[in-house]
Amino acid sequence: MNTKIFCDSADYKTISRLNKNKLVSGFTTNPSLMRNAGAKSYKLYSQKILKICNKKPISFEVFADDKKSMLKQAYIINDWGKNVFVKIPVVNSKGEFMGDVIKELSSKGIKLNITAVYTFNQVKKIFKTLNSKSKSIISIFAGRMADKGTDPIPIFKKSIKFCKKNKKIQILWASTREAYNYSQAKQLKCHIITMPPKIIQKIENFNNNSKKLTIDTVKGFLIDSKKSKFKV
Repeated sequence: MNTKIFCDSADYKTISRLNKNKLVSGFTTNPSLMRNAGAKSYKLYSQKILKICNKKPISFEVFADDKKSMLKQAYIINDWGKNVFVKIPVVNSKGEFMGDVIKELSSKGIKLNITAVYTFNQVKKIFKTLNSKSKSIISIFAGRMADKGTDPIPIFKKSIKFCKKNKKIQILWASTREAYNYSQAKQLKCHIITMPPKIIQKIENFNNNSKKLTIDTVKGFLIDSKKSKFKV
């Protein structure tokens, strides 16, 4: 099984460019990325993106914090396009599990991306709420876990094995920090890894020639030392 690469960005120009890239199978966004991209109207900006990205899967996240409002936003976002996955946080800002929201939407065949997942226990709870006939993604935030000193690999191993019971569920490696994470995700047979454009560019330039890497590194040091006219 090949690990699919999604681009984690809401920048219109970036999505327009990478939508044509065969290496990129889809896109993920979130409210923070939308803000950074300069979106003023969440709906209008999303629909602008969907005019160019109308085939590859793309996730748009709800930003409501209560169940009723979250459901209302989810239904609206779902209607934006057939390739849209509605992103639902596993819990709201109060730490309340959004199981009821996930269950209702999934039971109606809405494609979901359950986000901000950090534990295997959360994965198990999500699994129980998902409709076995609806496409779903569970996004586990590997990079943020590693930043806090937790090894994400064991959670991915358990989650991928556990979710094999439902072929409609895909596990996504989120908050990618470095290009090597792609190799790790492939080794785990993780379904998807989402990464920022800069790291995708590094994947395109993967090179296992250690000799060349050594020479290029030393050349870089030499060039900088000459530019600075260093003397000892």
